[in-house]
Amino acid sequence: MGTNEGKQLKYFQLMEDLKAKILTGEIQAGDKLPSENELSAQYKISRQTVRKALSMLQNAGYIYAEHGRGTFCSEMMRHVQPSKNIAVVTTYLSDYIFPRVIQGIDDVLTGAGYSIILKNTKNSRTREAECLQDLLNKGVDGAIIEPSKSQIFCRHMNLYEQLEKLHIPYVFIQGCFPKMSDKPHVLMNDCLGGYMITKYLIDRGHKDIVGVFKADDMQGQNRHKGYVKALQEAGMLYDPDKVVWFHTEDRRIHPYETIRSMVAEKKSMDAVVCYNDQTAQQVIRALQEEGLRIPEDISVTGYDNSSLANREGLRLTTIDHPQEKLVTNPYEKNNL
Repeated sequence: MGTNEGKQLKYFQLMEDLKAKILTGEIQAGDKLPSENELSAQYKISRQTVRKALSMLQNAGYIYAEHGRGTFCSEMMRHVQPSKNIAVVTTYLSDYIFPRVIQGIDDVLTGAGYSIILKNTKNSRTREAECLQDLLNKGVDGAIIEPSKSQIFCRHMNLYEQLEKLHIPYVFIQGCFPKMSDKPHVLMNDCLGGYMITKYLIDRGHKDIVGVFKADDMQGQNRHKGYVKALQEAGMLYDPDKVVWFHTEDRRIHPYETIRSMVAEKKSMDAVVCYNDQTAQQVIRALQEEGLRIPEDISVTGYDNSSLANREGLRLTTIDHPQEKLVTNPYEKNNL
């Protein structure tokens, strides 16, 4: 056996031995590896041979080196062994339709032997990035993500790219960033929903229909498209002054204040199409405080068929949201 061939076998043997220890969990993510001198003595090979083996492991992503500290097992190795954990990242957790959506997810995952790690972003892009970064440092086998402000350009694409690099599958629900529309997602047909609810009002003789929509997510944009389509189909003029746009940060006050102002200014309206049931509740409160009766004087519709739709004796006409059924197969691309 030649000298060069012997060296090749020695560095290859060391590389495979260390890789096996990493893959079996003997060496875990974040663990410090023995020094070059220690490995050289242990395997009775030169430091140059040790350095070559470590270089190959580093290039393959198994380890990384920190100047002055040593060589460590890569965080990527946290995801080598199945954890049976799935991350669920939603904009909110405890109110509106979210508990039922999460319950549906939990039922599916529990039935398949998985546990869920719940996180919420409060519809903040910064918090979403923090959640994703945290997941990259944890052992998860996949992620179900409701993107925050899905209509706005995503500035943390690199974190999704890291998920893919680590072979962690993810699926979007209830929204999808425009530049990531090719990724697996489960969405409602919000354009059709917006069309149906507007047409419902038109078919009942309403002529002056105000629309209240959320500007910073995909659902709001698509529900608005459906509203416009229904008006155009009926030969009714689209009036941008009869559309109220709001954002996450002003969702609790802007629809309420704007509708009150429109009534006070005596703007013509006989119905209001709302982004969701929460928005409808604010609109109804604003109209009632201006002395109008619902639905005798003005009709109001919602979206999502939440518990709010039948609160306090008011039966709100709304679009049904599948809620628990939204994620029946979390890795199947779907359009409800």
